[in-house]
Amino acid sequence: MMNAEAHARIAHLRTEIARHDERYYRQAQSEITDFDYDALKKKLADLEAQFSEFALVDSPTQRVGDDRTEGFARVKHRFGMTTLDNTYDETELREFHARLVKAIGRDDLAYTVEPKIDGVAVSLTYEKGKLTRAVTRGDGEEGDDITANVRTIRGLPHALKPSDDVKDDLFAPAFPDVIEIRGEIFLREEEFRRINQLQEEAGDALYANPRNLAAGTVKQLDSRVVATRRLEIVVYGLGACEPGPAGIDQGRGDLRVVRDRTGPHGGGPSLGFHSQSTFQAQLRAWGLPVENKFWVVRGIDAVWAAIGELDTLRRGFPFATDGAVVKLDPFAQQAVVGYRGAGQAARKLSPRWACAYKFAPDRAETRINAISVQVGRTGAVTPVAELEPVLLAGTTVKRATLHNADEIARKDVRVGDTVLVEKAGEIIPAVVSVVLEKRPADSVPYVFPTECPACGSPLVREPGGVKWLCVNAACPEKVRRKIEHFASKAGLDIDGLGEEVVDLLLTRGLITTIPDLFRLKVGDLLPLKKSGEVWAGNLVNGIAERKNADLWRVIHGLGIPQVGAASAKDLARRFRSLEGLATASLNDLVQIDGFGEKTAEAVRTWFGDEVNRALVADLIGVGVAPTPPAQAAAGATLAGKTVVLTGTLPTLSREQATEMIESAGGKVSGSVSRKTHYVLAGDEAGSKLEKAKSLGVPVLDEAAFMELLGGTT
Repeated sequence: MMNAEAHARIAHLRTEIARHDERYYRQAQSEITDFDYDALKKKLADLEAQFSEFALVDSPTQRVGDDRTEGFARVKHRFGMTTLDNTYDETELREFHARLVKAIGRDDLAYTVEPKIDGVAVSLTYEKGKLTRAVTRGDGEEGDDITANVRTIRGLPHALKPSDDVKDDLFAPAFPDVIEIRGEIFLREEEFRRINQLQEEAGDALYANPRNLAAGTVKQLDSRVVATRRLEIVVYGLGACEPGPAGIDQGRGDLRVVRDRTGPHGGGPSLGFHSQSTFQAQLRAWGLPVENKFWVVRGIDAVWAAIGELDTLRRGFPFATDGAVVKLDPFAQQAVVGYRGAGQAARKLSPRWACAYKFAPDRAETRINAISVQVGRTGAVTPVAELEPVLLAGTTVKRATLHNADEIARKDVRVGDTVLVEKAGEIIPAVVSVVLEKRPADSVPYVFPTECPACGSPLVREPGGVKWLCVNAACPEKVRRKIEHFASKAGLDIDGLGEEVVDLLLTRGLITTIPDLFRLKVGDLLPLKKSGEVWAGNLVNGIAERKNADLWRVIHGLGIPQVGAASAKDLARRFRSLEGLATASLNDLVQIDGFGEKTAEAVRTWFGDEVNRALVADLIGVGVAPTPPAQAAAGATLAGKTVVLTGTLPTLSREQATEMIESAGGKVSGSVSRKTHYVLAGDEAGSKLEKAKSLGVPVLDEAAFMELLGGTT
């Protein structure tokens, strides 16, 4: 390869990797597998090694991915967060061991082996046993402060419990003064399916895999949204520790340097852990969630056996596990080996004493019989590959997502192609690539439809996006999806009005719009089911009972873009009726705490549409009279005021404080802004307290809060 060709190839690879990094780390999306991504980075690293004159210190091979996004405070890690080098076969794993043997000088090295959970890396800071900060990896040196969101994770203690073996030891501290504990935030497959079911009911695009959903969730600006999703966490790694564990000093540059810290004359009492395995035991003793499966082995043969055992067991795990993490066990040996990139202009990149062995993804080869498109309630058109049935990861797969028109074009997927199908995140089937050598001779490129398959209306590309939309308000498929959403648990929660019944009503011409539901009579329904009058009476009565459903449910059921359940409640509190909301100005909407211009504009645009205004008027005309939120008594202390809760209060739980605020006419918000009236702060208040002070927002402790409410209990 000539220099000019190498330079062009290196530039192309850097651009491609940067694009994938942006999608993966900042947009919580991915269009290629981890294996394919690692292959791109390896090609780049090999070329940079061969043509060193083109190597750059800011090359993707010389830095970790950057997940920092707008809207979060930046926090510098006390000890930098790195990423792991990946291996995909036994030979590479044994080469990793050989390098360590050469560095340490012995062959019977002790290792730990643990599952590699496919989630989002986070660093937790505990000061004297109290959780004070949670930060993303960011660029390795500093990350985003996501403390408020992490505090919603039910299994994570906000305070460590003292270990039993130090309670009577005057020389052993219960906790370090400051310790950074590294972990992974993830979603169980069951929770992932639950959230995707809600997405499907709402006619919205499905999330590709649990990792992307977890990453998107921890970066929500409203912690109330985060709390509705059951995030979980495991911890496994040590960052900074003051005072340090026996044998380790992390205070000098990039390397962990060995020194004697044991005993009162060696820099302070030992904290009781000196290796990865003893640290794991300490984490468990402190009450933190740790890996259930954890191997401590000696020698590379035992490591390989443990990986094989994990590969068998992981099929039964309730979460996605994409590999095994192998670490040298003793901290002293980790310090000797150090980090790749340490001591150079580049930052620490990855520990030389650890690696991730990645399992090969479950893939199967099959044929695409057809490509169909689905229309959601928003009009988004999603392509799906109709497959020759194939067994994949224990289940028969007949359909796989193709994501969007751009993805089909990029992969050049065609009807009749033989393709590789993979379960993305081991859950949702997706087409990975085309087996070109098996492409039929008469194959032709797939042409994405220009018209809606349901109504024939021209499709319009989403401005600045990748979706194609049907903008016909009367599209029968959009109407069906909208009615299903309106009646679903996310909307009015009408008992007995599921997808099958909605289809039946539409097919028979008994309804064409949402308000038609409230016009149904028992006589209309009698011919539809053998159960006859009982079923018909129950359904009609069930629909009638929901005429006075909570206002926020009706607002959410209308399917207004950008408006989820939390935003619907905000709108219900502010405007108190459909009529009031329909006439709200853009200025009225942006005054709502937590509403940005994008959300406000989406609401105003929706109600500015003639078809939507007619829909609301028709609902009111058929007797839909939603129940507004309970209003605080006149002169209530917090009427019209917004309060943000942060930290742990001495006697009140968060739920009790929230109930008291709302009873006094106030609203609880998850984020501090200039529109916030008070911040109620307890112990471990963190970044919200700092932001309140910087904005001049009054801060109350529990005693001042109780005094403000006149001693309310």
